[in-house]
Amino acid sequence: MKTVAWILVFPVLISVLGRAQSAPPVSSSTDVEGEQRMFFPRDMFWGWAQFDLAPPHNEVDPNLCAGNAGQYGGVNAPCSLFARYMLSGMLEVRPFGRGQLRRLMIFGAPTFLFGKTIPKTLYTWSPDAIGIEHSWGAGIYIAKGFEFRMTQHFLFDRLGARDKNLGPADLGNNGPWGRYFTVGVRKSFGTRRW
Repeated sequence: MKTVAWILVFPVLISVLGRAQSAPPVSSSTDVEGEQRMFFPRDMFWGWAQFDLAPPHNEVDPNLCAGNAGQYGGVNAPCSLFARYMLSGMLEVRPFGRGQLRRLMIFGAPTFLFGKTIPKTLYTWSPDAIGIEHSWGAGIYIAKGFEFRMTQHFLFDRLGARDKNLGPADLGNNGPWGRYFTVGVRKSFGTRRW
C-alpha cells in the first residue's frame, strides 16, 4: 500500500516542480538572501522526471530474474521481470531560505519499472508493473559547486502479483546493486542554454 501511495504522490510532486520552475525569478538587484523566507522559500523544490522506452532485445534488466529465465517455462515462464518502460526522477528539497541552514537539502530518487519480457523468449509491449527502486539522502552545499551527500539505496520493491517468488529463475529483491549507503562529493558546473 505504501508503494501505491508513492506512485500516486510522484506525479503530484512533478507537477509542483513544474509550477515552481515557472515562477517569476527573484530580483537580483538587492540581497537575495535577505528577501527569502526562513522556512519553505519559493524555490525550495528542484528536480526532474524522465520516461524511457527500451526497444525489443534491449530490455532493462533490474537483476531480479536470471538471464536464462526462458529455460524455466518458455513464453509462460513465471519470472518475466525485464522492463520495457522506466519512469524515473529526482526531487531535491531545500526547506530553509536563510542562514547557514540554506545549504542543507534532502532528496529522493525513485525509479519505476514496467513490462513483461523474457530475453530471447518473449517480447511484449505489456505495461505490467514490476516494481520500484528508490533512494533518498541528504546533502550540504560546500562552495563553488561542491556538495557533500549521504545516500541510502534500498532493495527493490516489487509491485502487485509479482511480489512473490517466481520460480527457479527468481534472483530475489536485491536489484542491480542491492542495498547500500554511500558518502560522496558532487561537483556541479555549467549553465543550461534554454
